[in-house]
Amino acid sequence: MERIGVVTSIHRYPVKSMGGERLPESMLTLQGLPGDRNFAFVLADSKISFPWFTARDYPELLRYTTRLVPGSPPTIEVETPGGERFAANDPVLLAALEAASGKRLTRLHDYRGSYDVAPVTLISHATVGALAAAAGVAPEAGRFRMSLTIDTGSDEPFTENVWVGRVVRIGEARIAVTEPDRRCAMITLEHPGGEASSAVLKAAAELNNACAGVYGAVFVAGMIHEGDEVILE
Repeated sequence: MERIGVVTSIHRYPVKSMGGERLPESMLTLQGLPGDRNFAFVLADSKISFPWFTARDYPELLRYTTRLVPGSPPTIEVETPGGERFAANDPVLLAALEAASGKRLTRLHDYRGSYDVAPVTLISHATVGALAAAAGVAPEAGRFRMSLTIDTGSDEPFTENVWVGRVVRIGEARIAVTEPDRRCAMITLEHPGGEASSAVLKAAAELNNACAGVYGAVFVAGMIHEGDEVILE
């Protein structure tokens, strides 16, 4: 076993492609962080395997903030850039997004989360810093929308690549690291501003085969906290 770093932030995004919330601690379940990507908007006319309505379609989505409101069951609250608040399933919110984006949308609620590949993502500060330096942007981890950000104590980027095929232990949880996270145009968008810089994706392509961070599947659930050690087994 090898200590490879410390968790510096835990984030969930209750509505896919909207702003999320930082958590000082959380249960990590077999489906990932509770409430993460539980709600999504879908392009009603899409016939492709990635039908989601995201900030690539409407960058203003990144200015919407979301939070999971405790209850039985918990609900998801969305706050618009103008300060209005809606439940994620409010038809008024759906109509407003359709009108603003010019796209026909439907809603999807899935307690398991609407993930692209796997329920957990991890990235190191060194990787964020290297891509930011190459692209000439601020080193903000938020643009990568990861579940867990890790300080490895080193400036060497892309060390996450060697975690693939191994197990990471954080707190009580254990995560099988399954594959590199191949990035798309989402990382060109600043969070939460939505300003685009194609240089970020270009840097990922040139420096690490268009990948930044890794995907993981939880096989032992447990509590995790900011400040937890990250152990590579």
